[in-house]
Amino acid sequence: MSYWCANKHESRPFFAVDAEIPDEWECPSCGLPAGRDQNNPPKPKRTEPYKSHFAYVKERRTDEDGAALLAEALERLRKRREGE
Repeated sequence: MSYWCANKHESRPFFAVDAEIPDEWECPSCGLPAGRDQNNPPKPKRTEPYKSHFAYVKERRTDEDGAALLAEALERLRKRREGE
Protein backbone atom coordinates (compact mmCIF):
# COMPACT_ATOMS: atom_id res chain seq x y z
CA MET A 1 0.00 0.00 0.00
CA SER A 2 1.43 3.38 -1.04
CA TYR A 3 0.86 6.88 0.33
CA TRP A 4 1.69 10.13 -1.50
CA CYS A 5 2.22 13.62 -0.06
CA ALA A 6 1.82 17.01 -1.78
CA ASN A 7 5.54 16.92 -2.64
CA LYS A 8 4.88 13.70 -4.62
CA HIS A 9 6.94 11.54 -2.27
CA GLU A 10 5.79 7.92 -2.13
CA SER A 11 6.00 5.99 1.12
CA ARG A 12 5.16 2.33 1.57
CA PRO A 13 4.72 1.55 5.28
CA PHE A 14 4.16 -2.02 6.41
CA PHE A 15 1.19 -2.91 8.61
CA ALA A 16 0.26 -6.02 10.53
CA VAL A 17 -2.29 -8.25 8.84
CA ASP A 18 -4.94 -7.43 11.43
CA ALA A 19 -4.08 -3.69 11.69
CA GLU A 20 -6.55 -1.00 10.68
CA ILE A 21 -5.06 0.82 7.68
CA PRO A 22 -5.10 4.62 8.20
CA ASP A 23 -6.35 6.99 5.50
CA GLU A 24 -3.38 9.29 6.06
CA TRP A 25 0.26 8.68 6.90
CA GLU A 26 3.04 11.15 7.71
CA CYS A 27 5.54 11.34 4.87
CA PRO A 28 8.95 10.20 6.20
CA SER A 29 10.72 12.46 3.66
CA CYS A 30 9.12 15.82 4.42
CA GLY A 31 6.63 15.33 7.26
CA LEU A 32 3.55 16.38 5.26
CA PRO A 33 0.41 14.28 5.48
CA ALA A 34 0.25 11.61 2.78
CA GLY A 35 -2.83 9.88 1.43
CA ARG A 36 -3.62 6.86 -0.70
CA ASP A 37 -4.76 8.84 -3.77
CA GLN A 38 -1.65 9.79 -5.75
CA ASN A 39 -3.50 12.44 -7.78
CA ASN A 40 -5.17 14.05 -4.77
CA PRO A 41 -2.83 14.08 -1.75
CA PRO A 42 -4.06 15.68 1.50
CA LYS A 43 -3.43 19.38 1.92
CA PRO A 44 -0.74 20.34 4.43
CA LYS A 45 -2.12 21.16 7.85
CA ARG A 46 -2.04 24.87 8.68
CA THR A 47 0.03 25.51 11.75
CA GLU A 48 -0.16 28.68 13.74
CA PRO A 49 3.16 30.49 14.14
CA TYR A 50 4.68 30.66 17.60
CA LYS A 51 3.30 33.53 19.63
CA SER A 52 5.12 35.08 22.54
CA HIS A 53 3.42 36.01 25.78
CA PHE A 54 3.65 39.63 24.66
CA ALA A 55 1.75 38.85 21.43
CA TYR A 56 -1.11 37.27 23.41
CA VAL A 57 -1.23 40.28 25.74
CA LYS A 58 -1.39 42.64 22.76
CA GLU A 59 -4.40 40.69 21.46
CA ARG A 60 -6.26 41.33 24.72
CA ARG A 61 -5.14 44.90 25.48
CA THR A 62 -5.23 48.14 23.51
CA ASP A 63 -2.26 50.49 23.31
CA GLU A 64 -4.12 52.80 25.69
CA ASP A 65 -4.51 49.95 28.21
CA GLY A 66 -0.79 49.26 27.94
CA ALA A 67 0.11 52.91 28.47
CA ALA A 68 -2.15 53.10 31.55
CA LEU A 69 -0.67 49.91 33.04
CA LEU A 70 2.86 51.18 32.40
CA ALA A 71 2.05 54.52 34.03
CA GLU A 72 0.65 52.73 37.11
CA ALA A 73 3.70 50.49 37.39
CA LEU A 74 6.09 53.43 37.02
CA GLU A 75 4.17 55.39 39.66
CA ARG A 76 4.41 52.46 42.11
CA LEU A 77 8.13 52.18 41.38
CA ARG A 78 8.70 55.88 41.98
CA LYS A 79 6.79 55.77 45.29
CA ARG A 80 8.81 52.75 46.40
CA ARG A 81 12.08 54.52 45.56
CA GLU A 82 11.02 57.68 47.36
CA GLY A 83 10.34 55.60 50.48
CA GLU A 84 13.91 54.21 50.58
